[in-house]
This record gives sequence, C-alpha cells and structure tokens, in this order.
Amino acid sequence: MQTLIKSWWLLALCGVLDAIISVIDFDHASDGFHARSPVMQMGMLALAAGVCTIAAGVWSFRKGKSWLLVLNGLAFGAFGLILIFWTGPLAFRTIALLIVVMATSVGIYELATAGTLRRQRHVVDEWLLGAAGLASVGFALVFLAFVFGWIKLEPGPSQTVLWLASYFGFSAICMLGLGLRYAPRLRSISR
Repeated sequence: MQTLIKSWWLLALCGVLDAIISVIDFDHASDGFHARSPVMQMGMLALAAGVCTIAAGVWSFRKGKSWLLVLNGLAFGAFGLILIFWTGPLAFRTIALLIVVMATSVGIYELATAGTLRRQRHVVDEWLLGAAGLASVGFALVFLAFVFGWIKLEPGPSQTVLWLASYFGFSAICMLGLGLRYAPRLRSISR
C-alpha cells in the first residue's frame, strides 16, 4: 500500500500517456495511419509510459511483485521503440503479442495487489484493482485469440486500431484511477 501511495504520480502520468495514445488511435481508427508523424508521437508516448512503469517497478523492487511492473514497462517500451524506429510494414501479430505481455503482467500485478489489500481490509481498493486485473487478463486473452487466429479481424486498419485504442483507453482509466485514488492518501500520511 505504501508503495502505491508513494508512486501515485508515476501511475497517474502513465495513465495520462495511455489516454493520449488512445485518443490518437481513436482519431485514426477509421482510416489507419497514413502519415509517419502520429506513429512517431505514439511511439514516444509509449516509450515514456514504459519508462514510468519501469521506474515504478524499480522504485518498489523490494516489495515482491514489482518485477511484473518492470516486465510491463519493458513491453511498453519495446512497443514504443518499434513504433519509433520500424519503417517497414508491421504485422498486427507483433503488436498483439506485446499487448498480451503488457496486459498479462499488469493484470497479474493488479490481482496480486488486490489480494494483499484484501488481507489489509481495504475493500474498495481491492475491488478496483481486482476488476482492473480481471479486465486486463481478459484483454490479454482477446489479443492472444487475435494472434492465434481464433478471432478474425476484418481486413483493414479500422478494427485493429479500434482494439488498440480500447486497450490503451482501458489502461488509462486503470492507471489514472489508481494514481488519483492514492494521491490524497499521500497528503494524509505526510502530516
């Protein structure tokens, strides 16, 4: 709990970056990305969000499950680097696999933290994190189904970009919710 409270601003910053990525994706959902500029912007935002998540994980490294945050940040950073430096055609499968790693790692972290909060009798926080964890794992399963072809996407960029926008929008809500939930507690603890 103390770790979450101390790193609330990293979670909130990551949520803001996720929200911006989601908005860029939703803006380009109908026709895809035809210019390199929005892809580069999205890559830089993803890289920054990955660095924030890695920092939050390293900051709380002695707390046990923070390696999941580091893994999430590494996958997010890899996603950003691919968007920044990749110049050829990019298969959705590559991006979907990174989303699977991101969603699974953060989902397991959220579920494990929810279990810890249950033992500490923080019921509202437990439910928020538990629901976010289950939804994250659900997103991971959906993207895994895309990778293996169990769920077929219609040809064209709109479906792909809408799924990406939905994931980053959901991630933004979770991270902002967590960050803002713990921000006021920091003030009460420091007094």
